[in-house]
Amino acid sequence: MPMVVQALIPVFVLIMLGHGLRRVDFPGGDFWPRAERFTYYVLFPAMLVFKLGQARLPPSAYGDTAMLILAMLLAMTLVLVAAQWLWGWSGPVFSSVYQGAIRFNSYVGLAAGGMLLGDDGLSLTAIAVAIMVPLLNLLCILMFALVAGREQINLAAVIRAIVTNPLIVGSVIGVLWSYFQVGFHPLLAGILEPLSNLALPMGLMCVGAGLQLSALRGGSVPFIVSSALKLVAFPLMTAGLAWMLGLEGLLVQVAVLLAALPTATSAYILARQLGGDAPLMAGIISGQTLLAMVSIPVLLSLLW
Repeated sequence: MPMVVQALIPVFVLIMLGHGLRRVDFPGGDFWPRAERFTYYVLFPAMLVFKLGQARLPPSAYGDTAMLILAMLLAMTLVLVAAQWLWGWSGPVFSSVYQGAIRFNSYVGLAAGGMLLGDDGLSLTAIAVAIMVPLLNLLCILMFALVAGREQINLAAVIRAIVTNPLIVGSVIGVLWSYFQVGFHPLLAGILEPLSNLALPMGLMCVGAGLQLSALRGGSVPFIVSSALKLVAFPLMTAGLAWMLGLEGLLVQVAVLLAALPTATSAYILARQLGGDAPLMAGIISGQTLLAMVSIPVLLSLLW
């Protein structure tokens, strides 16, 4: 437990630092939205190419990762459908509960994976992220179309957004770089390494800057259910599925970590654009990020 807590403290301190700086309006203007955009389109892709490009993971890791992720997402979707049958929420509310219980914050995941599990853990986390992101986007878009869509969803635009996602592009390039063992010229490494080192702290501070704590006023049953499923049930379910599939080691650690993460900040944008309950989504994002500071160390200490 102390080792897990010690490794995660910098993650959460950086998140709260970003929130504090945003609250006092430092450095001011529209710095934080621009910083998040810069991190998303430049720093994280550079980090993924550099870290994955140096990785030497066995080929079986890719198939095992995809198999476990598919099992995780299918199992949680079935649990959420059962929850909707039980509570009978409106379409917009259920879409936010669904996103809150199944999506994950990739910034926090990559940072925690690197700090807790080293470079091999970061590489495997990046591969898992590259598999999960398109699947989650498709599942969430489908859920909106079924229960909350106010207008027809452009599937071509959705696929284009997934294919051009910087995290996916960076991961694919990094995996190919590693597979063909291209290596990095010292000049290229000299550019990518400092960008890679900047990505995680900047990404975590941007997560903190985006927290909307005012949205936590008046907790609700959908918030409680979504958070309990995401922060407690999902990692426990993932550990059980890994055991049933005969998987162990670093892959299981990575999968449990991703399952235990708070939901993605981008879920708010999707809720606002596609007819979800955006205020509820903002509360789920902020509340889960704060609750995860306690739940992640406890669950990882039990399941790893």
